[in-house]
Amino acid sequence: MPVVHADCHAAPKALPKVVFGTSSLGNLFVELDAATKQELVSEAVNGASGTPVFDSAGKYGAGLALESLGEALKALKVSPADVLISNKLGWKRAPLTTPEPTFEPGAWVNLKHDAVQDISYDGILECYEEGNALLGDYSSQIVSVHDPDEYLEAAKDEADLKKRKQDVLDAYRALIELRDAGKVQSVGVGAKDVTVIDFISDHVKLDWAMFACSVTPYAHVPSTLQKPQLFRCWRS
Repeated sequence: MPVVHADCHAAPKALPKVVFGTSSLGNLFVELDAATKQELVSEAVNGASGTPVFDSAGKYGAGLALESLGEALKALKVSPADVLISNKLGWKRAPLTTPEPTFEPGAWVNLKHDAVQDISYDGILECYEEGNALLGDYSSQIVSVHDPDEYLEAAKDEADLKKRKQDVLDAYRALIELRDAGKVQSVGVGAKDVTVIDFISDHVKLDWAMFACSVTPYAHVPSTLQKPQLFRCWRS
């Protein structure tokens, strides 16, 4: 998945070639015990070339992945200054009132919480604060809205789509304020639908973009491939 910086002059610290995902820490498809989770985090930290970077989200196990990551890093005595955490925002913990979580049924095992989506100005700030609380001694420095393309695809009609687009832009307004206040290092976007990356980057001064798909001149419109603010600085 290619990652592109939107602004070379304001680019955050260069990322390593490998960023470690954390969905397994949220009991994706199988429940892992705390010792196994700590071992996974330990291998990622010890095997990192430079500063280890972890990618997580409030949706991963309804916050369990963030919680487990923070606990493992603390147990391993990793300094907060020696790790970078990316948090994809847009989902918050909620009481579990059904036999299994209502989001992504069948994917998450033995969770104690549910999760609800809240993509809005206030909602994204709440997700950010909750994520840091779950991380404990650590905080997310790389932030984005989680799957904005899926959020827009769920629109029921044109009026709903217009509202949802504004929700996404309001959420990014909150993230930009966090960046400008020095609370996070960078703000980006990740999506499988490149047209949604185009839409957001047309309205928001992003630091990076992650294309969760292949990008070729055969599959994408010329406007995507020719956007100078996205494609002048490629990172492996």
